Amino acid sequence: MVIDVVLTSGLKDTLVAEAAKAHPLECCGLLLGTLENGHCRIEQAIPTSNVSADPAKAFEIDPAALLAAHKAARAEAGGKELLGYYHSHPNGRTGPSPCDRDMASGDGRVWAIISGHEVTFWRDDPSGFVSLPYAVQER
Repeated sequence: MVIDVVLTSGLKDTLVAEAAKAHPLECCGLLLGTLENGHCRIEQAIPTSNVSADPAKAFEIDPAALLAAHKAARAEAGGKELLGYYHSHPNGRTGPSPCDRDMASGDGRVWAIISGHEVTFWRDDPSGFVSLPYAVQER
């Protein structure tokens, strides 16, 4: 179970920049890093194509990119894990949307939601999304 999230200021800037670049559509991607003793350290954000039928209102990560990330994580013993996903809400919503709730699988992965310059983190819990505290570390 994830207790908290740590990321670098550069990574947060990357997420905000990806959202701005995709606006007015939703951006999306993968979050890679390490999970140890309930501490989730996000070390990399990998942008992916949003293959949703309506990318202005929803996101769907390119399945090929998702599969490649899972294969890479299995191949790299002790390396970065696929910790979760990120996407933007161009409408300004900072929390999970009804569409996000419908797509959630309850797998415990971390979801980052970017709205403007704000980034929030959530755990996709079997009982619903749980807000996660996070800290930004300077590089």
